[in-house]
Amino acid sequence: MGKIFDEISTEMREWISAQKLFFVSTAPLDATGHINCSPKGGDAFRVLGPHEVAYADQTGSGIETVAHLRENGRIVIMFCAFEGGPKIVRLHGQGDVIEPGEPDFAGLQSRFPKLIGVRAFIRVRVTRIADSCGFAVPLYAFVAPRDVLDRHCEKLGPEGLAEYRVKKNRASIDGLPGLKSVSN
Repeated sequence: MGKIFDEISTEMREWISAQKLFFVSTAPLDATGHINCSPKGGDAFRVLGPHEVAYADQTGSGIETVAHLRENGRIVIMFCAFEGGPKIVRLHGQGDVIEPGEPDFAGLQSRFPKLIGVRAFIRVRVTRIADSCGFAVPLYAFVAPRDVLDRHCEKLGPEGLAEYRVKKNRASIDGLPGLKSVSN
């Protein structure tokens, strides 16, 4: 049976840190808009406190999470145990987007390894922490992280990344504004 928690405990923080994959879901306010669910991996997630988390939002072909957060702030992050005992943890909350040059960017960046393709950090004030059984989640063995994104970003270089973001990260698929740095 699922349980609601008052805060992210040390034990939960350690469990979250051991997961190799997490999922981020957001939605626009418009009922006809597209709901988004994005898988995330690598060393890109941090628990900042008992009610605060952040992850490195790396360059990609879409900008749905950023656009939805700018519109309404709603977000849920889900972790599933693919190894060990079955467990799912969901962190619901209000997220904000911190882009390069904004006041909190450098502080967040210092908490993560150097990631070439970071376009922003997503910081979430967690308002609901819940787990559930995960009995139906299959067991998978982790083989290795992928380095395709890092190699792609290295190949593009700073100018190429900027051009890519202008093309791909200006607006969501529903036309909501994306990255501030390219939306002007």
